[in-house]
Amino acid sequence: MFADLLVDAATLERGLGQGRLLAVDCRFDLSDPNRGRAVYLEGHVPGARYAHLDDDLSSPVTPASGRHPLPDTGRFSAFLGRIGWHPETRLVAYDERNNAMASRLWWLMRYFGLPAALLDGGLEAWQRAGFPLQPGEPDYAPTDPPELSPAGAMTVSAAQVLDAVPRRELTLLDARAPERYTGEVEPLDSRGGHIPGAINRPLGLNLEADGRFKAADRLGEEFRELLGDADPRAVVNYCGSGVTACHNQFAMELAGIEGARVYPGSWSEWTRDPARPVETGRD
Repeated sequence: MFADLLVDAATLERGLGQGRLLAVDCRFDLSDPNRGRAVYLEGHVPGARYAHLDDDLSSPVTPASGRHPLPDTGRFSAFLGRIGWHPETRLVAYDERNNAMASRLWWLMRYFGLPAALLDGGLEAWQRAGFPLQPGEPDYAPTDPPELSPAGAMTVSAAQVLDAVPRRELTLLDARAPERYTGEVEPLDSRGGHIPGAINRPLGLNLEADGRFKAADRLGEEFRELLGDADPRAVVNYCGSGVTACHNQFAMELAGIEGARVYPGSWSEWTRDPARPVETGRD
């Protein structure tokens, strides 16, 4: 199972040559939405398509939503057709190094019932392995948009979280940096802090120093220590806008801990309503 989730650079290179794998570059900068595509055009894994977080992996923002609402079925289906995906290929997502953005695409594929993997260590690992980069847009043919059906059981809503908070019925894991979790710093959203009772699990804790994921057994030990006797099905991952929450979701699945869900709206949606409670400092 674990090999299906992570692909190393050599495996990706072989799979691309055999037509079994489809690489998708997810590099994105929240402070400069055009940067990801610009660096993609400078050089990417040969044949890789580009996925833009705002345009391809999200729906338009609304007054009540978070910063990156989930794409609806039609939008995501059109994206898959546009990049030439077909059911015989396994999609492999990557970004610069830590797969913080790429994990969103991995999770969306799962959400719509499709297999996907991450390139372990991202583009840096590809380059360290000595494989070349390709500049510009690759030549490929679009495919018909597939028919998709989302798995609603993989998500929770703001209302569900709000209802569960007083009774601590959900175990909330916050993937943001510690200073955002405590509320010391909040560069993106209207209020600082975290959802009451949430536990901070910054996504960097899932990785080795070189950007590759920790071994599955080590991740399992860390998450079991963090979660105690909590039922994985009552665990909800969130972050700032439903992107890096997917990194913790991925790490849990890599560790063999299945059943957790994602709160897609995350902190940016939660803080839209001033009546929703927040906590600051360390829980």
